Amino acid sequence: MPSTLSRDLDALAEWRRAIDRRVEQFGLLLSDHDVLDEPGQVQVATLRRRLATDRLVLAFVAEFSRGKSELINALFFSDAGRRVMPATPGRTTMCPVELAWDPSDPPHLALLPITTRRDGQTVSALRERPALWQRVALPLGDPEGMTRALQEVTHTLRVSVAEARALGFWDDEHPEDNPPRDESDRVEVPAWRHALINFPHPLLRRGLVVIDTPGLNAIGAEPELTLGLLPSAHATVFLLAADAGVTRSDLTIWREHLADRAVERFVVLNKIDVLNDPLLDAGQVAQQVQSQCDQVASTLAVAQERVFPVSARLALMARLDGDVPAFQASGLAALEHALAHQLLPERGAVIGRLVEDGVVALQQRALKQLNDRRRQGAEQLAELTALRGKSSTKLQMMRLRFESEAGAFEQCMPRIAAMRAVHTRLLEKVQKVLSSERLRAEVARMQSDAESKMFGLGAGKAFDQLCQRLGALFDEAEAGIDEIDQMLGASHRQMNTEFGFALTLTAKPLLTAYRRELRRIEKAYGQYFSVTKLWRMSDRAFMTQFVQVLLSRLRVVFENASVEVEVWGKTGTTQLDGQLHERRRALHTRRASFDRIQLAGDELERRIEEVEAIDGQLGQAADRIAESVQALRSLAATVPRATPIAGVADAAPRLELVHSAGGASRGAA
Repeated sequence: MPSTLSRDLDALAEWRRAIDRRVEQFGLLLSDHDVLDEPGQVQVATLRRRLATDRLVLAFVAEFSRGKSELINALFFSDAGRRVMPATPGRTTMCPVELAWDPSDPPHLALLPITTRRDGQTVSALRERPALWQRVALPLGDPEGMTRALQEVTHTLRVSVAEARALGFWDDEHPEDNPPRDESDRVEVPAWRHALINFPHPLLRRGLVVIDTPGLNAIGAEPELTLGLLPSAHATVFLLAADAGVTRSDLTIWREHLADRAVERFVVLNKIDVLNDPLLDAGQVAQQVQSQCDQVASTLAVAQERVFPVSARLALMARLDGDVPAFQASGLAALEHALAHQLLPERGAVIGRLVEDGVVALQQRALKQLNDRRRQGAEQLAELTALRGKSSTKLQMMRLRFESEAGAFEQCMPRIAAMRAVHTRLLEKVQKVLSSERLRAEVARMQSDAESKMFGLGAGKAFDQLCQRLGALFDEAEAGIDEIDQMLGASHRQMNTEFGFALTLTAKPLLTAYRRELRRIEKAYGQYFSVTKLWRMSDRAFMTQFVQVLLSRLRVVFENASVEVEVWGKTGTTQLDGQLHERRRALHTRRASFDRIQLAGDELERRIEEVEAIDGQLGQAADRIAESVQALRSLAATVPRATPIAGVADAAPRLELVHSAGGASRGAA
């Protein structure tokens, strides 16, 4: 019983691979025609890397015992023939678990010990220190061995209260939230801080990343989970239990961590099979389910079509047994369709825009080089045509004029060197403004200002001031970009006039997109300074991790902006280098032509034919490049659509089917 989500992810992955092949061919085409300069090579490599590493991140969020792991098993891993993620009654997911596939590593489970919390470093930073992670091999051909290996994520430790306090699992100010003590005055804490599962599942191979979260409101919950992992997800699936509805704890998680997220959100009312009542007929049960869904939609203030009644247990059993009616009764088909319909076209559109913008920029750069060569060829052709019927004296005069022109060209070198020096100085000034060092200094200032106030009361103001300063840095960077643009414009006009260049300005980078990302970060992290959450900022450990994760998010924005400015700056000098190269090549060719023509009169006509043939080849190259770009743009625009599911609108659960004998036997396994 194949998943529609699987089919749609397959289609998206195949489409992405097709685009990558076309981009590779396009790069080879540009290289064959010698119009792929260094910035172009970087752009092609970057585009292909983005296509290869594109990921769709789906996070599952819920309180404990809502069935997250079982839903993940039903959605993605039923083809394994058994449960992949541990799913037993009670609390199973003790730490955040990421499922992905990296082909450079063998299948394994990587576990970060909870004791690493003592050092105050973020999980993101510790990813770069593999020696701290414990690795467990995953025996893919041994289902029982796989189960035993993955059970490791559920392990816990018994520690003293002092140790629990040091690890963040004991709060003296909120004793009602602390874990119970045993007879030895010890408490239970998770053994692991974070888990990474490298698993070659077909969906993970195609770029899906699944995040299984523990309860977000539990004492000791990893701050980076809400500060970093959830904001990076493309969509979240929020689970509730049908027999409980929206509990106070559920509502707290939703309001504090999900309600304001600018990501796609799907709400799953799981365990609908528990609403099956032998004293009610199927219609009455379905009405109860619908009433629960309506209540959930109203409480969470989401559209009714974003609430999905599901039985993950029934769905998994039905898939394992190939029971189509039971699978329809589970309600999972509608959720799969919604995930595919909402997420995949949107992700494809992002990729399509990225590819189109990239190849159009490459085409423009290539056409400029081709046009420069054609222009120089036309000048040479006019010069050669004018030589027809000229005497040796006339040829000598034209040769002298050519040598004078070549000498004037060499005299422009000092001015070009001076322009380069000014350009380099101005570009370094802009990049210093956008540097990681400058960013770290501003964030450190915010942390210092926040910690100087009691109880975190100055943290909100310090954060607001940080956002203002970061905005001012982008103002300063844009002013520097404008100065570079004006300098290059004046220099290009002067050199075009005096030396016959055809220099044009490349469109200056706009920092608008990075400003938008700054505003998104400001909104996402500003919520931690609300009245209901401000108390957490008085916790030095939380504040430290908050700053580290915030810095990590901001660094990505600043580094990307700096790279774009650097590439733009290099494009300006690369264009000049290209024209200098082409001019030197043209001068060399003309000098050789004069030498050959002076030696043999019939050489002139042959040389004219050569120049005309080269012009024709350059025109054909431009046509082939244009055709390749058009084909790429057409392919990028044809984003795969979600597979239609017959009868999705009628996929409301028919709970009279949940007592499938085959399903029950499989579920007990």
